[in-house]
Amino acid sequence: MTSDVAVPAPETAAANGHGDAHTTAGFGALTLGSIGVVYGDIGTSPLYAFREAVMAASGAEGVPTPAAVLGVLSLILWALIIVVTLKYVVILLRADNNGEGGTLALMALAQRAVGTGGATIVLLGIISGALFYGDAVITPALSVLSAIEGMKDVTLTFEPYIVPLTVVILVCLFAVQSRGTARVAAFFGPIMCVWFAVLAAAAIHPIIQQPQVLLALNPLYAVSFMLHHGIIGFITLGAVFLAVTGAEALYADLGHFGKRPIQTAWLFIVLPSLALNYLGQGALVLGDPGAIVSPFFQLFPQGFFRGSMVVLATMATVIASQAVITGAYSLTRQAIQLGLLPRFEIRHTSEAHSGQIFIPRINQLLLVAVVLLVLLFRSSSALASAYGISVTGTMVVTAMMGFVVIWKGWRWSSLAAGALIAPFLFLDLTFLTANLLKVFEGGWVPLALGALMILLMYTWRRGSRLLFDKSRKLEFPLADLVAMLEKRPPQRVPGTAVFLTSDPLSAPTALMHSLKHYKVLHEKNVILTIETAQTPRIDPAERVRLEQISPTFSKVTLKFGFMESPNVPKALAIARKLGWQFDIMSTSFFLSRRALKPAAHSGMPRWQDRLFISLSRSANDATDYFQIPSGRVVEVGTQVTI
Repeated sequence: MTSDVAVPAPETAAANGHGDAHTTAGFGALTLGSIGVVYGDIGTSPLYAFREAVMAASGAEGVPTPAAVLGVLSLILWALIIVVTLKYVVILLRADNNGEGGTLALMALAQRAVGTGGATIVLLGIISGALFYGDAVITPALSVLSAIEGMKDVTLTFEPYIVPLTVVILVCLFAVQSRGTARVAAFFGPIMCVWFAVLAAAAIHPIIQQPQVLLALNPLYAVSFMLHHGIIGFITLGAVFLAVTGAEALYADLGHFGKRPIQTAWLFIVLPSLALNYLGQGALVLGDPGAIVSPFFQLFPQGFFRGSMVVLATMATVIASQAVITGAYSLTRQAIQLGLLPRFEIRHTSEAHSGQIFIPRINQLLLVAVVLLVLLFRSSSALASAYGISVTGTMVVTAMMGFVVIWKGWRWSSLAAGALIAPFLFLDLTFLTANLLKVFEGGWVPLALGALMILLMYTWRRGSRLLFDKSRKLEFPLADLVAMLEKRPPQRVPGTAVFLTSDPLSAPTALMHSLKHYKVLHEKNVILTIETAQTPRIDPAERVRLEQISPTFSKVTLKFGFMESPNVPKALAIARKLGWQFDIMSTSFFLSRRALKPAAHSGMPRWQDRLFISLSRSANDATDYFQIPSGRVVEVGTQVTI
């Protein structure tokens, strides 16, 4: 997940991806920002993770034994150390794609390392991207619902209002997305700092009361629990994983904060606070097994403190949800740029930060899905069963792609790369298998969402390839057409015509139709191709490539990174430095608008043809997507069978 939330940090943060070049003030701001955005999800796990794991470990009896409490605590603490600290903080933060992290950035990195024949890598990227959408739906529902449920611990009269209030908060959260996250983000870091301080402070007294809880720091308790509890131990492992959900954000937000701020925040603030809070909950349950019903909120005295904690927990869960929602926007933009999804309307909510975007269609779909989940499951315990599968699936894929990058990209031997990644992959697969046991209890939700997204991405990618190949066979070679036109030129009209095409070797359909119907040609003609690089951003010096193919025809290639939103007029302004006299007011942009019809034999099943055509119709207008002034655009309609 790549979060777009603004942070009070210099612009260089996204450029270098590392905290080394920042001033002390800049580094502090980045660290504070990372606490607010990166750790929102994992920071709210104590609300439900320990409770669900101990209840799973207690089995049918329902009364937690000291062995179960210490075993679960040990599993949680060592999962945080091995999965989050070693895998992500120590290893994967080094695998950056020009300073950017995240599942699709890793896919691009692995593709570049493999070179040709990276179809499997693309498939892995599609799977991990699709599973993230499942996470983006479940996280807001589970987080906010678990916080509001704390009202029951204040007074039982609130119980009937839990679900309605959760829905109201979620609707408000999605309603404000269009305004951008800059204003809200300024409060994220300080609020989450207070949150982590309170997590740690509340745990101290119970730990002093029950010091034997510190035995859980010994990994032998985790091993012993798994060896002696059989299938119950395996089921418990699925719940234990709830403590590390949100770890992907560490890697995904690398470009926004840099490596050192993220590592510093985790090692010195987040990890100690989480560990203390889990130990405090464990100590509370050791002293009073009945506290397992709501161990988190029972760490706080009844009355004002507990009520205040419900408010603070709600704020923290909204922040955790915000990070995932903006991550869904970022992932969608990357997927569009990489050709995995059709063009959707992307609105920029900040002039200073290109990463701050809002995608109305994704926002609407997420809101509907999240509210439906809350109404369907109605409690955080029921929703917890649905959580985990999407995150463990993403982690398995990340480990696989990480192996490829370490082996091919970093040029390690396959044995050394395997020895490094295999333990993490084994652990991720174990967690995934444990979570798969919860398929019928709610785990089907992220699987269904993920399967739907995989189907949509695969259909769009495959249909686009078939359409490109079919169009190429029907098109006329550009070089031959230019030679003919220079030899016997038609009537010329003043100005410049820019023809957008995805295939610079063939004559654009709009040019062919223009000649056929108008029988005129502009004084200057530009064949414009827009490419997406396998890097997040492109240096402005490499943005434009200009090639003169005849006195009146030239080819221009604009290159954008997969984290950038293409702005054609702005990029063409760079071409002036390369000698092209470009005046937007005397330039017409010619685009082809294709009406697709299903063919008898397209290479895809008929239902997939129809799905691709409906996706194509839902795509945002190219004029808006490439930010071309609509008054300068001429659209030429063509009908194509696929």
